[in-house]
Amino acid sequence: MRLRSSHLGAAAATLTLATALGGVSVPTAVPASMTPPPGTAVPGSPPPSTAVPGSPPPSGAACTVRYSVYTWDTFLTSSITITNTGASAITSWRLTFPLPAGQRITTDWNAVYSPSSGTVTARGLDDHVILGPGGSIAIGFVAEHTGGTGSPSSFTLNGTPCSLT
Repeated sequence: MRLRSSHLGAAAATLTLATALGGVSVPTAVPASMTPPPGTAVPGSPPPSTAVPGSPPPSGAACTVRYSVYTWDTFLTSSITITNTGASAITSWRLTFPLPAGQRITTDWNAVYSPSSGTVTARGLDDHVILGPGGSIAIGFVAEHTGGTGSPSSFTLNGTPCSLT
């Protein structure tokens, strides 16, 4: 018997499952009497998604942010890694955060920051605009400070709060 390529994945999954179950036979087909009609909700399954492609998921954190800072004299260097934890790509991303008082951005990389102090928004450069599911980007900046070298208290990605790691 020769399997079609569409059946190879199911056959491999069945073999793997049978191996995991210690050789117990696993049915490969579901009887028609057990298959719900099209459009029928299956108990225990998640509701269909209404998310718009290219936007962050509507609930929960769509991202994580790792923030680190290195200070010297009256300057600091901040590194930020943004990770999309959602299931959809995020296009034209914008990361917003409150820069602590007394800090002013003077140089940046992998993003454009505006304004240079207060509540700052970093946006992706032309070649860093799409952040795919599970994808990360490292951005950063150099800032002058007047003694306060604290970290931003929160981050939002396209308006959705991010978890800090």
